[in-house]
Amino acid sequence: MKINATLLTSETPIIKIQIGDKYYPKSILTEENVNIQNGDCEKIVSRHLITEGLVLLDTQMYYSTPRTVSFEIDEESVVMNFIYSSNVETHIDQLESEKFSKENTHNIFYTNNFKATFNIPPFTQINYLSIILSKEFYYNIINEDWQLHEKFSNKILQKQSSYLTSKYLPFTPAIQWVTSEIKNCTREGVLKRIYIESKIKELLIHQLETLIIKPLETDKIKEEDFEKLLEAKRILENDYRNTPTLPELSRLISLNEFKLKKGFKACFGTTVKGYIIKLRMEHAKELFQNKTATVSEAAYKCGYKDVSHFSAAFKSYYGFSPQKFKITTDFIQFWLIGFSLLW
Repeated sequence: MKINATLLTSETPIIKIQIGDKYYPKSILTEENVNIQNGDCEKIVSRHLITEGLVLLDTQMYYSTPRTVSFEIDEESVVMNFIYSSNVETHIDQLESEKFSKENTHNIFYTNNFKATFNIPPFTQINYLSIILSKEFYYNIINEDWQLHEKFSNKILQKQSSYLTSKYLPFTPAIQWVTSEIKNCTREGVLKRIYIESKIKELLIHQLETLIIKPLETDKIKEEDFEKLLEAKRILENDYRNTPTLPELSRLISLNEFKLKKGFKACFGTTVKGYIIKLRMEHAKELFQNKTATVSEAAYKCGYKDVSHFSAAFKSYYGFSPQKFKITTDFIQFWLIGFSLLW
C-alpha cells in the first residue's frame, strides 16, 4: 500500500509511505515525523505511526494563503477519519462526501483507490487524525460477517468505495478521550504496538456505537442550531472549571434552553451537566496518570471547591475513589516499566 500527500502549489511532499498489506501482530510500530516551516506563512507538522497493514497520521497544517493538498492511497483500505477543523473544501473520487469539513466530526470509509484534493483556507489551523488500515488488518480486528456492519462489509467485498454512514457525526466524549490518548502516546517498542492497536479497537467500538448502534438525531436539527450547539460544546471545553449556568450558556449561544438541552443530548449523546462532569473526570484521570497532582490539587484543578464533593463525583463516575485510582495507576506504571526492561 502506498500513501502519498502532496502540497500541489509547491509540489512539496508531506506524506510518502509504503507498507505491506498483511496483518503481522508481532511487527513493531515505527514513528516518522515531518516538520516543514516557512516563517509565519507555512507550517506542517505530521506524526506517522507505521507498521504492516496500518498507518496512523496525526497532522496539523497552517497557511497564510489558500493551498491545495492532494492525497492518494493506491490499494484497498478502511479509514477511520477524525476531523478537528472546519471549512476545508473536499473533493474525493468515487465517494460522495460533504463539500466542507466540520469541526470535531468523524466517520469510517472504505476505498479501493483513494484520490482526493483538499482546498485549505488561509489563516486556519488544520488538524486531522486518520487511521488507515489494510483490508486484512481491518478484518483481523472486526469480523467481516458481523451483522452490525453487514451493509458496509458487502461494499468492501464488492470493492465499492463507501462511507459507513451518509454523514460525518460529532465526536462523543469517549472518542475525544481515546484520540487524545493515541495522540499523546509515549510508549516505545512492543508496548507501543500493543497499546496503539488496543486503542484502535477501543476507538472502533465507540465509532460503531455512535454511527450504527445509537445514531444521533442530528438530521432533525437545523444547521444554524447545530453550529450554536457546537459553540456551546467549545465553551464548556475551553473552561470546564468555571462553566456558565444553563441560562447563561443559552444566552451566550443565542439558543433557548429547551433547544440547548434537547439538541445537546441529541448531538453529543449526553446532557450539558453530564458533559461537564465527563470533562472534569477525564482531566482528573490524566492528572493522576501523569502524577502531577494530589487528590486535593486535582479537585481544585477540575473546578471543585470541596475535596469530598470531588471524591464523591470521581467514585460515582469511575466506580472507585481517587485515592484507590492513584494507587492502582502507580502499580500498573511500575509493572509496565519492569516489563519493558525485559525486551
